[in-house]
Amino acid sequence: MNEAVIVEAVRTPFGRRGGWWADTRPDDLLAIAIQGVLARAGLPAEQVDDVLAGCVSQAGEQGANIGRLAALLAGLPDTVPGVALNRMCGSSQQAVHFGAQAIVAGDMRYVVAGGVESMSRVPMFLDVTLGQREFRGFESLNPGLLRRYPLIHQIESAERIAEQWQLSREELDAWSMQSHARAWQVASTGRHAELLPAPAGAPTRDEGIREHADPAKMAALAPAMRAPGLGKVTAAQASQLADGAAAVLLADRAVALADGLRPQARFRARVAIGSDPVLQLTGVIPATERALAHAGLQLADIDWIEINEAFASVVLAWLKTLGADPSKVNPWGGAIAHGHPLGATGAALMAKMLAGLRATDGRFGLQVMCIGHGMATATIIERL
Repeated sequence: MNEAVIVEAVRTPFGRRGGWWADTRPDDLLAIAIQGVLARAGLPAEQVDDVLAGCVSQAGEQGANIGRLAALLAGLPDTVPGVALNRMCGSSQQAVHFGAQAIVAGDMRYVVAGGVESMSRVPMFLDVTLGQREFRGFESLNPGLLRRYPLIHQIESAERIAEQWQLSREELDAWSMQSHARAWQVASTGRHAELLPAPAGAPTRDEGIREHADPAKMAALAPAMRAPGLGKVTAAQASQLADGAAAVLLADRAVALADGLRPQARFRARVAIGSDPVLQLTGVIPATERALAHAGLQLADIDWIEINEAFASVVLAWLKTLGADPSKVNPWGGAIAHGHPLGATGAALMAKMLAGLRATDGRFGLQVMCIGHGMATATIIERL
């Protein structure tokens, strides 16, 4: 049976919206990641069988199949196809899953799976505004869907999660402070081996990380959606809008070894689940449980855990429910600090997790991401 492995995984540094990457087109940004992963692996471009690219707002410069366009921009032969896919925040994690599944099925030998989002150049929701001058929220959705499900904004979902899991404002702020502190400490020591070079003149780290997040300023922030005194979720507890790209080179293990490449990890579980579309962000809990069952592992077996920090309440609810060791969860900080370029984050967290496992001599890594409209993706890898 064919076995899918990760040969190499890279990401660009994440730039703030309007920051480092604001003058770079997203198709060029993804091309940088594709070139970077092939160069690091030492794989000739003509050996790639497909390019799978996660991207959420597929409009404007991110439209017209950015996977194919970025592959051509990266200099891959025109015989290499490409595709763009959207599972919202889990898009590029899903691209990795699809690539691995194609290899296991015997359809492909080498796949570049990754993603991109330029939230500076392609505003979030541009793909659903349909020429509107501004996003009109749920007015763009099918009225029949809204009659069936009382859909709400993700910020309100995060508030309801904080209420249901009895999370205090102080706990949420403390997790956010810790995310910045962990991210800055690691970035300042240069341990992010997965990072490609930063834009000219910028340090090789993520732009949004704060060296000193001010607790007083954080505590003074008003709730992002609810009235003061009625809400706990603030902008400081949410992922930062960002620009970035990532790419993971997948291969059939036997083929990679025969070609002189060194596989770095294999897959123990690949999961995608649906969950409550109103509460939306709690799918990370059953997705984790299913992934562990598929892998035949316990949570205590996992050495490194990446949970996308869409909101601090999502991570803390997951922790309260499953009882994991908090020191293993986002050890190098999360999206609250480094940002969340929607279509890129899944592959980027995979690259970051693999780098973390190598740096700490860990064996098993779990990556799980909450997704809008109530979904989640989860992956367990084993470092080789």
